Amino acid sequence: MLRLGERQSLEIVKIVDFGVYLADPAGHDREEKVLLPGKQVPPGVKLRDIVDVFLYRDSSDRMIATTAQSKLVIGQLARLKVKQVGKIGAFLDWGLEKDLLLPFKEQLGRVRAGEECLVKLYVDKSKRLCASMDIYHDLACDSPYQKDDKVTGFIYEVNPELGAFVAVDDCYSAMIPKKEMYGKLVTGQEITARVTEVKPDGKLSLSVREKAYLQMETDAEKLLAMIEEYDGVLPFNDKASPELIRRETQMSKNEFKRAVGNLLKAGKIEIAENTIHAR
Repeated sequence: MLRLGERQSLEIVKIVDFGVYLADPAGHDREEKVLLPGKQVPPGVKLRDIVDVFLYRDSSDRMIATTAQSKLVIGQLARLKVKQVGKIGAFLDWGLEKDLLLPFKEQLGRVRAGEECLVKLYVDKSKRLCASMDIYHDLACDSPYQKDDKVTGFIYEVNPELGAFVAVDDCYSAMIPKKEMYGKLVTGQEITARVTEVKPDGKLSLSVREKAYLQMETDAEKLLAMIEEYDGVLPFNDKASPELIRRETQMSKNEFKRAVGNLLKAGKIEIAENTIHAR
């Protein structure tokens, strides 16, 4: 059986001027053949030789074989670069002559030319190969990571109500919960994060921030730099609303107060009724 989107070892059953026809050597239907174009045919091959090929559809939607290595096959995930965005979706470079379509309906965030997407390969209703960013159910839940481990991940979806969905090592299921959403986190971004929990189902919860006692120094330095940007007077203090503090500093109110306390103890700031002053 010929399987679209997969690599197969097929037998040469017919040689023609423009290439060779291949069939499944273990198949019962020897009439089911696919063309391997002449420019793809390895030199010196003959009838009944076995050739390793990938099956896809050409620009005329005909199934065709290639000896080129595609960057993605059915059942795998891969990061692919966006070559261009058209009227029906984005077109991805997957190592073959015909670019791979990522339809708009399969995009979980805005994609731009030159950026990368983490996608899977599927066969659409028209029996064509397409890419999809909807990979949540394709990620593994058996990572080797434990609480407090540092990991590298790829953000493949951002849900403002839930958080950022991350593929750790491009294959393990993870999430940055909404409460841990600090800084600019967008689809297509690679991040380094800390594992805060390994859930019972194996999925990982992540944070882009260190533990409180480690993060405090970093936050204090960041806050002092921010005060200096405001010409030495920050127009709010630790009595401000949590929403304002998070929006302006990308810290929770508790983290902001720890940073303020650190700077106050070091004698680097003074707190006024509604402001913070550098000393």
